[in-house]
Amino acid sequence: MNAAGVHIFGVRHLSPAGAKHLLDFLDDIRPTAVLIEGPSDATSEIRHLTNMTTRPPIAILAFTEDLPVRTVLWPFAVYSPEYQAMKWAQKQGAYTAFIDLPSSSAVCLQDLRSIVVRDTPDGGENEGTSAESVTAEPIDESQPAENSIYCQIAELAGEYDYDMYWERSYEHNLNTGAYQQSILAFSKQMRELSEEKERREDTLEYAYNAIRESYMRRQIVEVIEAGHKPEQIVVVCGAYHASALTDLSDRMDDEELKNLPSRGTKLTLMPYSYYKLSSLSGYGAGNIAPQYFEMMWNRMVQGSLAELPHHYLSMVAGSMRKNGTHRSTAEVIEAVRLAESLAALHGGSAPTLRDLRDAAQTLLGRGELAVVAEELARTDIGTSIGELAEGVSQTPIQDDLNRQLKRLKLEKYKSVVANDLILDLRENRRVKSEESAYLDLNRSFLFQRLKLLGIDFVSARPSGQEQAAWAEHWVVKWTPEVEIQIVESTLLGETVEVASAYVLQQRLTDCSSIEEASSLIRIAYECGMIHQMEEGRQTLQRLAVDSRDVMGIAAASKELSILIRYGGIRRMDTQPLVPLLQQLFMRACLFLLDGSQCSDEVSGSMITALNELNSVAMEHTEQVDEGLWLQELQHLSERDDRNPRLSGYACAILMERNAISAQQCAEEVSRRLSPGIPADLGAGWFEGMSMRNRYGLLSRLSLWEQLNEYILSLEDDEFTRALVFLRRAFSTFSPKEKTMIAELLGELWGVNSEQAAEILTGDLKEEEVKMIDDLNDFDFEDF
Repeated sequence: MNAAGVHIFGVRHLSPAGAKHLLDFLDDIRPTAVLIEGPSDATSEIRHLTNMTTRPPIAILAFTEDLPVRTVLWPFAVYSPEYQAMKWAQKQGAYTAFIDLPSSSAVCLQDLRSIVVRDTPDGGENEGTSAESVTAEPIDESQPAENSIYCQIAELAGEYDYDMYWERSYEHNLNTGAYQQSILAFSKQMRELSEEKERREDTLEYAYNAIRESYMRRQIVEVIEAGHKPEQIVVVCGAYHASALTDLSDRMDDEELKNLPSRGTKLTLMPYSYYKLSSLSGYGAGNIAPQYFEMMWNRMVQGSLAELPHHYLSMVAGSMRKNGTHRSTAEVIEAVRLAESLAALHGGSAPTLRDLRDAAQTLLGRGELAVVAEELARTDIGTSIGELAEGVSQTPIQDDLNRQLKRLKLEKYKSVVANDLILDLRENRRVKSEESAYLDLNRSFLFQRLKLLGIDFVSARPSGQEQAAWAEHWVVKWTPEVEIQIVESTLLGETVEVASAYVLQQRLTDCSSIEEASSLIRIAYECGMIHQMEEGRQTLQRLAVDSRDVMGIAAASKELSILIRYGGIRRMDTQPLVPLLQQLFMRACLFLLDGSQCSDEVSGSMITALNELNSVAMEHTEQVDEGLWLQELQHLSERDDRNPRLSGYACAILMERNAISAQQCAEEVSRRLSPGIPADLGAGWFEGMSMRNRYGLLSRLSLWEQLNEYILSLEDDEFTRALVFLRRAFSTFSPKEKTMIAELLGELWGVNSEQAAEILTGDLKEEEVKMIDDLNDFDFEDF
């Protein structure tokens, strides 16, 4: 077909046969201009796409120059007809250009389409959270809805699904001219069936296609006006648009061009992956098996398409052998024969992917899909990642990251397969250069900065080394989303370090709590950013001046304590944090009593704070006022007007640290568990006391005697109240500790210790379970 002599070649975006037929057509026509459906402002990138060292899959990525960042993506495989058209034009010296809407308008129109996956004729799809793909796909048949026209076509053709129909009808047909004529006629009829309905029911989609086609007509006319003869121009576009471009009269005029919505964008190239190119990842314009179709493309180029079944099934069998499941050559041959027989049953000239998979399951899997499922997925999709020439059309932050990956010997981890990487941050004394000695430390700085930027190239895991501040465990995995996240970070800075510093500075500026400020200091330390650590210190000091939040102060003190103790691991001076730790610790001590006048619900967080502050006091005895801490704990343990759990817990810490004598402890137990003391005060105090130093408590028989007498003295209502606290306290004891308690009580009650332990640790009777259920419904509003 032609428009005023212009040759229009409609394609499917990811079609090996389409690429092969297109190359044959180009060799026959020998055009002087090849025009391709793609963002017109990316024409200058074609020379990079066709670079000798560029290896698909790759993609053009456009991103907005301001926030919020929006990205638009145009991916290519080696068997994409558009990519092969570019390669042909570059080799033959023909003019080549993209003729679709510029990215500045595409991103705006994609937003208007609400960035949703639609069952549209042009295969748009939502790429992650912010990236929407604009592709040269004729029709979105990758995952047709049940009872859609695509399913009906497959059913009428006697095929299992539409993918099977498409492959058998179009990909296997290498007859000269067959692809171009049949796909154009098919797509024209599909458009006639759907266009009127789209005009009525999906006006945004209809308008979007109309605008694009009007713009492409304008671009074609401009090439003609530039001096290229119409009969020497070939236009490569999605087949859906082919019939619309046969008439160039209704093209976009200057006023319409001026009124196109626009938002400033920049362009870059990025490696892509076969997984993201597959429809399994949710990519609407993809195909289910990118690596399989690359095999098909390679066989077409070599003129050996008939060998594809042998190659495919041999790869599956080879993958099974690597995983320990042996299959013989004879079984592979039989699988090929079965696939060919299945194809013949459908009137096909060669097996489709579905035929090959069925044959693999039957003979290599011996009827079980699970046996070959992993190998089939690996063979169908593959793990290929594209590659660009170093420094080719990259944003500054992409260039910076690539340099760092090379410097830190991390290039081999740029893979879609997840890899574990264990880092040892200590100096490696077995090497000579400082760069090598601290290789893992510098890797850690990079990983922490990427984590701060929200770039998911790495994710942290527990190191498995308890109390080992020098060990880190990371899982490293590259995906196209990672590349998009990197590009989006270019608005924050031109290098990973500068962008990280910007993010950290913004968070410090917005910081409103001392706990958050201490966390940001820790992040700055982990990222190796000394200036931001100092900014964080000043922010924390400013916030701490008027703070009485003991829980927040304790959390901040814990963070600073860790940094001061292990700061040398990252070769950073953390001594400037010591005065701040002293200041925070003193404020926590001074406001401990005030903070302990709290509800039972808040007391759990306060207990955490007491633990943190006690750890700081023990770890930094020469730097903080430990005497003040023990003094305030003493005051808390003696107070009756503070939360009883906290008073009991303070007493337990003092006992553990030998800060009170056995006589003082006995007197406090006697006072707290005296008859007449309300249950929530007495039992609550015991609950706090029992949360630390269990074996120390179990060795004090007088404590259990006092508790026993106290419980016996309670009235029924008070006992019910006490039971709530006692159940909660004993629920945290281990089975061994509960047995020891039962034996102690057996001695107190004058019964056999073993019998008491068996009764008290055994299963509850039905009536006892009912009593507990009734307790759960008890009304505590008057507490």
